[in-house]
Amino acid sequence: MNRPESISDILLLAPLTLSLLLGGIGVVLLTNIIYSALSLGLVLICISFFYIILNADFVAVAQILIYIGAVNILILFAVMLINNPKYPNYAAPWTIGDSITSIVCTSLFSSLITIILNISWFGISLTQKSDQMLERDLTNNIQRIGAHLSTDFLLPFELISLILLIALIGAITIARREETV
Repeated sequence: MNRPESISDILLLAPLTLSLLLGGIGVVLLTNIIYSALSLGLVLICISFFYIILNADFVAVAQILIYIGAVNILILFAVMLINNPKYPNYAAPWTIGDSITSIVCTSLFSSLITIILNISWFGISLTQKSDQMLERDLTNNIQRIGAHLSTDFLLPFELISLILLIALIGAITIARREETV
């Protein structure tokens, strides 16, 4: 994967990062679930733009098609079909569960950042094997995509599949919610 080299890519990173952060905050803090799902769409679009900047065009297109085109629309349809006015709109502003969740999420986030910053990403054996594999003459585009997905883009590809699984489980949970009144 190439780093962003041109000045236009570097200047594009700041607005994309700001949009990604605002969209993520909107997903978490907006009380209307429709606006929260639309904010999730903004986050997914920003992530696909990051993939384009990193020259991972296939992963960017897969991000747009799978997440924005399928998962986000599925979540919006599930929310609109299940939107039940029997549930009260009043929620306590801050509870003990929110405090515990905040502490757990903050500690998980800080530990993940620490782990990511302490890993030597260039010493991973998959990147060394990918150079050997790509030196061979791969004539078919599908073989090239397969080689890139199994070497260069293995981590993003696996993370995309996990996020897709979590989104599908969440959509099924929302769709199968039992009425508790």
